[in-house]
Amino acid sequence: MTTSGSRAFFLFLFLLLLGSLLHLLYYSFLDRKLEQQKCHLKAPQRNISVLLWHWPFGRSYSLDGDKCLEMYNISRCFLTDNTAAFSTADVVVFHHHEVSRGMSPLPLHQERPATQHWVWLSMEPPVNSVNLSQLNGLFNWTMSYRRDADISIPYGKTVLGGDELNFQAAPNRSCFVSWVVSKYRPHQARARVYQSLKKYIPIEVYGRWNKKPLSNKKLLPTIANCLFYLSFENSEAKDYISEKLWRNAFQAGAVPVVLGPNRTTYEALAPAGSFIHVADFKSTADLAAYLKRVAADKQAYEKYFQWRHTHRIKTYTDWRERLCQICVKYPSLPAHRVYQDLEGWVYS
Repeated sequence: MTTSGSRAFFLFLFLLLLGSLLHLLYYSFLDRKLEQQKCHLKAPQRNISVLLWHWPFGRSYSLDGDKCLEMYNISRCFLTDNTAAFSTADVVVFHHHEVSRGMSPLPLHQERPATQHWVWLSMEPPVNSVNLSQLNGLFNWTMSYRRDADISIPYGKTVLGGDELNFQAAPNRSCFVSWVVSKYRPHQARARVYQSLKKYIPIEVYGRWNKKPLSNKKLLPTIANCLFYLSFENSEAKDYISEKLWRNAFQAGAVPVVLGPNRTTYEALAPAGSFIHVADFKSTADLAAYLKRVAADKQAYEKYFQWRHTHRIKTYTDWRERLCQICVKYPSLPAHRVYQDLEGWVYS
């Protein structure tokens, strides 16, 4: 073998050995990373105990067993309504309605653990949240339908997954527009719109207001007989879109005519092209005329259900599901936040 040939051979051998060494080092590094990840996954997470100080509006649910795991596949999250567990609870939830009216006093006389977090809970718009100033400096987190709440729990949301196979967009319906309302107040915007709109189109009204209440069993089938539904909120507030849209209109299969937050908010939360916004029309006469045109045009009407090919609606009705969400968001929640001006946040 010539000198140049020997050099080439040893160079080849050196490169081969170097490549083997780098190969071993690389996979050794990957193995260590994998082991670290496995150890991280196996590391026990801390159990979170959530105490509900009182049930909202007095309607209780069973908390026996591990409800978050059994019902929603959320582990290490334990709910209780036993106030005797106050001293050991990680999180204590207070519903504003009972607190603000003195129906369930805050445990200010008890020693509060330094690491315990208090949650202010309300699913009502600001106009229904009274006596807020007396709660300043007490709560760490807010729990509300608002998107900027620490724990955001909407009445409903849009999720991927169509259900068009189980839905008929335009069956024969004997009802043009319906509205279910129990607490009618003449000064509310929805009352003024209704009083004007009914001059141009027939509106079938149900609820305690006109002594035609609908049971839960009859609610959706009754609305389903109508082409449109008036999803009118009792208050025009930031992000406040209640079950009037998510359940009454969407689940019944009627096209919602909405009155509440601005169009941008609805577009951010509801399926695209799924609703008709009152604010888009100069007058109720124009709105009524548009509804008549859509009702007479099957293709135009069915466009309001195109979203069902790709999306569906999920509603939140069980307080336990909402409470379990606290544990899901717990690791990312601000540990040292205190709402010194709770009223300011509610009305922001």
